[in-house]
Amino acid sequence: MTTTSTSTSGRLPTIHLDKSLVGRLEALASAMMRRSPQVGERLMDEIARAKLVAPGKLRDDVVTIGSEVSYRDLVTGRLQTVFVVYPENADIDQHRISVLTPVGVALLGLSPGAVISWITRDDETRQLEVVTVKPPVAG
Repeated sequence: MTTTSTSTSGRLPTIHLDKSLVGRLEALASAMMRRSPQVGERLMDEIARAKLVAPGKLRDDVVTIGSEVSYRDLVTGRLQTVFVVYPENADIDQHRISVLTPVGVALLGLSPGAVISWITRDDETRQLEVVTVKPPVAG
């Protein structure tokens, strides 16, 4: 269930995070260490390498909590659209995925065109490419 972030060149893609979210994301990652250490560690790693941005200054095309993201699975070619949300708002029937899932961690902080590798819950390595990002709806 771990996430390995790489671009097609083998380098980690640049990620940006709203620094006002970091405290809550770190607390969630710490709590996740007991249930799923790989996901918790991956989220902590992503937070540590992110470029932190002042609240309200994050570009609209960067995946953050509440963003609507379309991504393509580069193995299957399937295009999927999801919302990245906090765990308490997750609802797979409404395409709301938790930031504490392997794909949620993988998407966080990315922009269109970014390619990332991640490991599914079934231990399968997949690559996805972010196609579009819509900012969270205010309110």
